Amino acid sequence: MQDIFIACVDGLKGFAEAIEAVFPQTLVQLCIVHILRNSLAYVAWKDRKAVAADLKPIYRATTADQAEFELECFAEKWGRKYPMAVQVWKTNWARIIPFFAFPEEIRKAIYTTNAIESLNFSLRKIVKNRAVFPTDEAVTKLMYLALRNASRKWTMPIPDWKKAINQFAIHFENRVPLPC
Repeated sequence: MQDIFIACVDGLKGFAEAIEAVFPQTLVQLCIVHILRNSLAYVAWKDRKAVAADLKPIYRATTADQAEFELECFAEKWGRKYPMAVQVWKTNWARIIPFFAFPEEIRKAIYTTNAIESLNFSLRKIVKNRAVFPTDEAVTKLMYLALRNASRKWTMPIPDWKKAINQFAIHFENRVPLPC
């Protein structure tokens, strides 16, 4: 691997910095689903639906400026009662907003780590069910078969790759390999 355009990470301490150390041009995006979960962890159960509904305008905004405005509205409404729920968003804001530079179709593919987490879960499940492997090759074969089975379920997250590749070529100027 020589380059990473976008990396969606779950907020694990130091993970984004490690990616940027090796691939300094990478756009690191925090997983919106993880940010939601983290902020809702500070919210009482009875208010979770209302708070989650009020968070939607932030991550569904069309621009970063609109999202920031929605975050301020959210902070005015819920900031006194749940200051840490607001703080989660404000502290991580620089890593939340990168995906606003892209159209809606592309955002659907880069806003969450759910796809990779699903794959990791299926691989852990396969390995966990077998306590001992006779050889390293046995593990490799099992992982290969698990990946092959998992890949059958994969679908294209971006329906129009032609449009997406044009957006990437604009955003990541001179880094997108062009066909010969």
